[in-house]
Parts: sequence; C-alpha cells; structure tokens
Amino acid sequence: MKLLQAWRERLARWFEARLPLADSVTLTQRSVYILPTGAGLLMALTLLVLLVASINYQLNLGYLLTFLLAGCALVAMHLGHGTLRGLTLTLIAPSPVYAGASAAFDVQLVNTRGRARRALSVAVAGTDQWVDADVDAQASTCVRLMWRAPRRGLHRLPTLTVRTLFPLGTFRVWTVWRPAAQVLVYPRAEDPAPPLPLGQADAQAGPTHVTQHSGEPDGVRPYRRGDALKSIVWKKMARSGELVSRDAAAQTHHNLWLDRQATELSDSEAQLSRLCAWVLLADALDLHYGLRLGSTEITPDHGPTHLQRCLRALALA
Repeated sequence: MKLLQAWRERLARWFEARLPLADSVTLTQRSVYILPTGAGLLMALTLLVLLVASINYQLNLGYLLTFLLAGCALVAMHLGHGTLRGLTLTLIAPSPVYAGASAAFDVQLVNTRGRARRALSVAVAGTDQWVDADVDAQASTCVRLMWRAPRRGLHRLPTLTVRTLFPLGTFRVWTVWRPAAQVLVYPRAEDPAPPLPLGQADAQAGPTHVTQHSGEPDGVRPYRRGDALKSIVWKKMARSGELVSRDAAAQTHHNLWLDRQATELSDSEAQLSRLCAWVLLADALDLHYGLRLGSTEITPDHGPTHLQRCLRALALA
C-alpha cells in the first residue's frame, strides 16, 4: 500500500513538473481531461446487461431503452467536456501573511461563451476542500481559496484543480493548473510583544542610549496640553487608548537599531519572531528604527514602506 502511494505521489510530481507556470490560462482540449466516475462505470455495466438481455429475448423496447440511455451518456460526456473547454482562469495574487496564517487568494473564472457553465469546483490539488461556482453566459465570477504555507519565506502558490461532474455525474472532467504567483510569509510575531531593547540607539548627538519617558520608548511621551494634533501618535491611541505625543527633540537625536543580538535568544526562528514583534511595535509608535540581519542592513526610517521592507527582510532571512 505504501509502495502504491509513493508511486502515485511520484507520478503526480512528474506530471505537475511538465505543466507551464502561468497566472492566466484558457483551457483547451489538450488541457482538459475526462474519465468516467464510479456511477458512470455502473451505468456502462447496466447498459451491457440490458443489451445482452435485449439480444437474448429479442426485446424491441429493451433495445430502445438501451440505446436511449447510451445516447444520454454520450451527450452528458460532450456537455461535461464543453463546460471546462474555453474557460479562462486568472489568479489574483494574495497579500503577504504571517507564519501560521492561511493565505487567501482569488481565482477568477471568465466565461466568454453564450451559455452558462454550471457545477464548477475549484480546490488546491491534493485536498478535498472544493469551492463550487457557476458562471453565467458572458460573465465572470471569483472563488476564494485558502492555503497555509509550511514556513516563512517566499513560496509559489500550490497547484490548483478545476473540475465538473455536470450534467449527470457519470463523467469527471478536470484540469490541473500551476500558478506562477508567489506569496510572502513573514515570521510569526512573538505575542505578547516584549519591550523594545534599550541601548540600541544610534546617537547623532548626545548619549548613546535610549531614554524612557514615563515608561514610553524614546521618541514619544505622554500627551501635554497644547501639543499639536499632528504630533499625537494616533496608532498607539487606536491600539491601547493611551494618548501620547512624539518627542521631536529626542527623536531627532536617536535612531533605534534592531538586530539578532538584542533579542538575547539562541534559536534563529525565535530571534526573527521577536524582531518581527519589535518592528511592528516600533511602527505602531511611529519611531525611526533600523534593522540589521547579518549582511543585510536597513537604515532607520519609518512609515508603511519602511515597515514592508523590514518585514520582507525578516521573511527572507
């Protein structure tokens, strides 16, 4: 049994390796496959019994029933194959996710023909989590799939399968598609996030350490009456309800540096997890922070673009 399973997996890998990578594909006769289902094989056996009985007993009505059912099966085979043939599949690449979370990505089904395509199902190859959809004539629809990457890093999306049993369920029509899109998986952020490291400031003037104001990291302080609205750290207020303001003088003098050594951890993945939590915390506080990962160094900055650069560096470290 294990030998048969290993042979099937090897055959599946060989077959998938021959498929081209594409984020959009239009199905043709060469990319659509068809085989009878269990119900279809049972129907074929029934037709054979009916035919033998009709020949043996010279039953005209038996002939009529046999060839009528056989004609229905042939029509169903043609309609089922035509349901997939000519369908256009387009992948909408997913946004980055954190390790342990499932990436959600959309597959758009485009029907350019003048008749509807019914009972379509889409799933990640090798799973039974099918998402059903119908596509009306001259229309399109989107289905959402979920996939969990095995670890952090840059991963190509898995092979997808699209199938239909329309209209009688006697034939299984399917296609296999390898998207070219990739998904970026960030490290899982340590929760709860530890305090930002002290003594990791780059001093442009003044002492080379990070001071604290009422328990807050350098660069922010409790709100004082008269502070300008633009100096308030709204992100922190939204998260914790605490009203704080940027300390422009302190922020001018210090840039926070984050690196593996500051985590005081020995495990590499645990280090990245803590650095990820620190990067998110520093961004929430709107601090100027930099990141050092071996030969990779990201100079101190702040804002959404800087955050994405740091998270990407952590994912690919």
